Amino acid sequence: MEHVVAAAVIDAHGIVTGWSEGARLLTGHAADEAVGRPAADLLAEDLPRRADGEWTGPVVVRHRDGHPVTLVVTACPVLGADARPTGFTLTAQRPTDPEPTLAGRAFQQASMSMSVFDTGQRYLRLNETACMVMGVPEEVLLGRHFPETVEEAEHSRGFDWHLRHVAETGRPTRYESFTGAPSLNREHAWTTEMWPVRDDSGAVAAVALAAFDSTEQYLARRRLALLNEAAASIGTTLDVVRTAEEVIELLVPRFADFASVDLLDWVLGADEPPPVTDGEVVLRRVAHGSGHEGTPEAAVRLGETDVHPPFSPPARALHAGRAVRIQAGEPDFMDWLAERNERAPEGRRFRSGVHSVISVPLRARGITLGVLVGVRIAHPDAYEADDAVFAEELASRAAVCVDNARRFARERTTALALQHSLLPRGLPGQAAVEVAHRYLPSGSMAGIGGDWFDVIPLSGSRVALVVGDVVGHGIPSTATMGRLCMAVRTLADVDLPPDELLTHLDDLVTHLAAYDDAGEDVAELGATCLYAVYDPVSRCLTVAAAGHPAPVLVLPDGTAQLIRTTPGPPLGVGGLPFEAVELELPEGAVVALYTDGLIEDRDRDVDRATGELCSALTAPAATLDALCDTVLKAVLPEEPGDDVALLLARTRALGADQVATWDVEPDPAQVAATRQAATEQLTAWGLEEAAFVTELVVSELVTNAIRYGAPPIRLRLIRDRSLICEVSDGSSTSPHLRRAHAFDEGGRGLLLVAQLTQRWGSRQTDRGKTIWAEQLLEPE
Repeated sequence: MEHVVAAAVIDAHGIVTGWSEGARLLTGHAADEAVGRPAADLLAEDLPRRADGEWTGPVVVRHRDGHPVTLVVTACPVLGADARPTGFTLTAQRPTDPEPTLAGRAFQQASMSMSVFDTGQRYLRLNETACMVMGVPEEVLLGRHFPETVEEAEHSRGFDWHLRHVAETGRPTRYESFTGAPSLNREHAWTTEMWPVRDDSGAVAAVALAAFDSTEQYLARRRLALLNEAAASIGTTLDVVRTAEEVIELLVPRFADFASVDLLDWVLGADEPPPVTDGEVVLRRVAHGSGHEGTPEAAVRLGETDVHPPFSPPARALHAGRAVRIQAGEPDFMDWLAERNERAPEGRRFRSGVHSVISVPLRARGITLGVLVGVRIAHPDAYEADDAVFAEELASRAAVCVDNARRFARERTTALALQHSLLPRGLPGQAAVEVAHRYLPSGSMAGIGGDWFDVIPLSGSRVALVVGDVVGHGIPSTATMGRLCMAVRTLADVDLPPDELLTHLDDLVTHLAAYDDAGEDVAELGATCLYAVYDPVSRCLTVAAAGHPAPVLVLPDGTAQLIRTTPGPPLGVGGLPFEAVELELPEGAVVALYTDGLIEDRDRDVDRATGELCSALTAPAATLDALCDTVLKAVLPEEPGDDVALLLARTRALGADQVATWDVEPDPAQVAATRQAATEQLTAWGLEEAAFVTELVVSELVTNAIRYGAPPIRLRLIRDRSLICEVSDGSSTSPHLRRAHAFDEGGRGLLLVAQLTQRWGSRQTDRGKTIWAEQLLEPE
């Protein structure tokens, strides 16, 4: 700025009598406006008392537009003939010398931006830092209204409002903002202290401020806030892909203009992690995002794999095990960008502004899972060391969430495979009931539960219907479910009544808890179970429950009702008995067994859900399978919180023409007559080809009953999908199969029965025991 010197003449009465061009330049007043006016009218502040004679000092004058201007004035008296002063000649210029005081120099040289405004928000003083921030010397700003010197923006209006607020209220304030400045090429965070400056009377005469550049602190707080947000927003589900998407949503656009998450293929499967080798790296894109719709910057589509060469940021990060930053101009950056453009040239124009890239490995529990890449395009700042520290911390948290999701998916897959291997797939060899079933694993983060069901063929064409639910979720519950499922099958093979079977099962659960290495309580290994046996000959259903919901019975006339069982305690509690209930069913009745996940939910009323179940079971359906779907659609909540097992069984009955019964006198002479009666019955049924084996079986079983059993003795033949021969007696002593020696006269009867029939066995009854044997029949 050109150095200007002003000159003026004032007479003894303080009237301006002369005015130079320099004075006009400094004050804005032309000569015709100044000459003839009292000099005091041009002052913004009163002059201190001075002795007559020459003097020099600062004077504050009022510019023509109203703002004050500080000038260094030198006054020389004009002497008359009597040597007395008749006026003064004045020379003035802007102050150029260093501040005369240490306090002034401290203000001028302060490292923070400091300014002084009058109460009308006009600049009075600026220090060197403030001038550097504004990009112009102090002379350009002095006297100008603040809004005239900045762009019209929200942050400028906020700053001006705080200036006016301090001037009006006289109270200091602190103002924080994130904005740019005329001389800065990036936005900065500012912490500004404003306070009033008062005159001798205590009135507010000016507003002073000091602005501290708090950009680093601001960015650090923002990075910390992102990390805190990451703790709440990443890992809300146990889904690998959704977790990766949550990472992208957090980073774009606050940390990156484009970001992607790529995982090693094994993370999405069930394989063990292979070692990461040098050279090319194959990754699968699971999530990406940007500020543009459709993410046109991406060179790889979601779900696709990409081969990353060794110089690429992802490969370098995986091999180094830490964050890698590259910027425009570096050879690796140029090679990587060229490779991206060659792979997906349609996105070239969206990548034209890329200037900084950061790549961070995703590692959790010592295992490398993939890589996180951030790209800055519109964001003016390149990634710095602090950004790398932040990215590594975020990637570490994200990797743990991804690994948790991977482990959950793997455990869920294992549990499902184990459950499916234990659940029934077909029911060959039984015709007592027609069955349909559904099993829906839980989709909640708790994991797969321990629900199971089974249909077990029993002797005498009977069938056992089982449904159970193990407490808890995950692999331990599934393993316990497997134990109980096998135990039920074993106890059912012994042909125990339902109440006795649950008693033995209860003991088993108690033992499992007592000998478990982890030391869980009995209740933690507990379970509920419902066991029912249906006999198609007597059409009798016997049901016993251990803490399990009662089954629903749908009669052929379309009415549905709960089977009122006597509920025993859950398995594992012990000390209380189980009771069975019996009821006779008509042919064609449907029995519905289910687990509590079908009707229980924290937001549902159990009684209402049970009513909906009964209603749904009465809906018309072409098949039992269709009825299963109808029930689930009508009763199941949209997002079940637990596993659901549903088993429907429609009863069948064996008519009198399929069953033949004879009472046998306990006399060996009756064996031949009984054998003859059985042969004649087979002829009537058209089963002559089975007569030879049946004669032997009847002869041996009846002979044993007469010889070793007790009256009453009864023979029963059942023609079902197999031919069943049953001999009952009043003795509870069970037979034992043994191998007779060469010179033994007996002991070969049961061995012959076992060799000639498909299977054989015995079961205890209320009146003794029944020994049975089955022969397969040729399908008609």
